[in-house]
Amino acid sequence: MLNTVLRAHKPSFSLPVGSVRYLETTSDIVADLKGRIGKLAKEKSAMMKEFKENKAMAGAPIGALSPDMVYGGMRGIKAMVTDTSDLDAIEGIRYRGISLQQVNERLPKARGGTCGLPEGALWLLLTGEIPTEEQVKLLNVELHRRAYLPGNVEHTLDKLPRTMHPMTQLGIGILALQPESRFADAYRMGKMRKGEYWEYTLEDSLSLIAQIPLVAARIYRNTYYGGKHLTSRPDLDWAGNYAHLLGVSEDEKFKEVTRLYLMLHADHEGGNVSAHATHLVGSALSDPYYSWTAGVCGLAGPLHGLANQECLRWLEKTHAALKGAEPTVENITEYAKKTLAEGHVIPGFGHAVLRNTDPRYMLEREFALKYMKNDPLVKLVDVCFHAIPPVLEATGKVKNPYPNVDAHSGVCMKHYGLHQSDYYTVVFAVSRTLGVVSQLVWSRVLGMPIERPKSVTLDWLHSTAKKNAT
Repeated sequence: MLNTVLRAHKPSFSLPVGSVRYLETTSDIVADLKGRIGKLAKEKSAMMKEFKENKAMAGAPIGALSPDMVYGGMRGIKAMVTDTSDLDAIEGIRYRGISLQQVNERLPKARGGTCGLPEGALWLLLTGEIPTEEQVKLLNVELHRRAYLPGNVEHTLDKLPRTMHPMTQLGIGILALQPESRFADAYRMGKMRKGEYWEYTLEDSLSLIAQIPLVAARIYRNTYYGGKHLTSRPDLDWAGNYAHLLGVSEDEKFKEVTRLYLMLHADHEGGNVSAHATHLVGSALSDPYYSWTAGVCGLAGPLHGLANQECLRWLEKTHAALKGAEPTVENITEYAKKTLAEGHVIPGFGHAVLRNTDPRYMLEREFALKYMKNDPLVKLVDVCFHAIPPVLEATGKVKNPYPNVDAHSGVCMKHYGLHQSDYYTVVFAVSRTLGVVSQLVWSRVLGMPIERPKSVTLDWLHSTAKKNAT
């Protein structure tokens, strides 16, 4: 078993630029985690072996392929394996087969809290098991041990222009951490057997998870608070400490809503842009730092991770248009109709797969109505929940007129003082790190090959479709 290698954790001490220090240690919780992954791996590997040995099974069709699927963004093509989560059209996203409502109920909580800890979701994604409170506690100790930034990484982040988009800064920060990769070092030095790929990937993944809140918080404090940084609190959980490092609110409920947000956004199958980009780059045996940098670049796209900030801006515009009037189903219905008539979309409603209200939205809605029901934007979101779906449904063009999670996330952040919407996708990225690295670990556990689909020309697709259609 690979011996755990950890960097020294010195919260108040920055390593000099270019220096590297190691601390050799063993960790019972990492050994426990690896053992449980290994146990599940035996079951999953048996399935993979059966495919390899049973040619009839391996060649059995699993769905039809049509031209519109090929040129339409590969929608609906079942073309990759992602065991950590799946998206059901009615229930929404499920972590290891468990609905998010159940995940939130069953995961360990912070003291006095009601939201499942995202670190517990990480354990579930990796092992298929709901962790105990003790396992999550020890995992947090492990993450704090790994939570440090080398001096050269801090220096790089601190020298970036304050006008640079926070997601650009995040990509640079993760890439600056890449020299810390144990996977890359071991592969380059020929010290790693193929069967150990997943263990080294797990080591990098745990370190990246520990480091990314520090990178994200440093970007936030550099960009919006003049580089005045706060010190980590080892007594706090992973998400609670991230909320503390942002420094926007002393309200304990801000830590709690951060826990909820990071848990809900942790994973979303493998076909979305950021997860797929991470998987694709990782399939070339690029380490988790390289791979997630690619994913972060995808997450920064307006059609992916920027959606929650677009939703908040639309809500703010709608609130301003009311000119002080209380939102009602009647006036929001008219405003929604006017928006559509002018050729604009209403962000935050609809989903490519879901045919029901997003359960993540419902969990955030439940939190908001309990703790911030008097917030003007929360009131507006509540009215939109009732008013907008009938308007969209009446057009006859919308398959899913119901709200998704983006329609609520920004309001929850803004309520507690995190109002800089350009930063929202960074919070999303901190959360999604949990899922994409879990997927990377399992890709290496299962020995998934480099991804290399066959592309065709439009001429070939056109002629083939025309011939087969007659």
